[in-house]
Amino acid sequence: MFGCPFITTNTRGIPYYRTTNVAVGTDAVEFSLGLRRINPGYFTVSIVSPIPDGTTGTLPVRLSAGGQSKPLTTFGGASVTAADLVGTGAIEVLYDPFTGALQLMSPII
Repeated sequence: MFGCPFITTNTRGIPYYRTTNVAVGTDAVEFSLGLRRINPGYFTVSIVSPIPDGTTGTLPVRLSAGGQSKPLTTFGGASVTAADLVGTGAIEVLYDPFTGALQLMSPII
């Protein structure tokens, strides 16, 4: 099979998504995933375009899919900010469908 659209980061099937756009607004930085919806559970996000230089570091980060946007949080519900995601790379996220929370699981190093 050539060109399989279902890419996983390991044999257990953790989905792997690439960002398709980064938009800086007055109230948040939003990374688009180019999906119709996010399935519950863990997934990996590859941030392929960095947040533009000069962006206020205190702006919260959101992930968007299917026209909906949700804030990315840390343990305890604090917002992940633009200062936390400098450059490009991969992060692990948990989507909890019961609370609607997107929680950053991997530390930023």
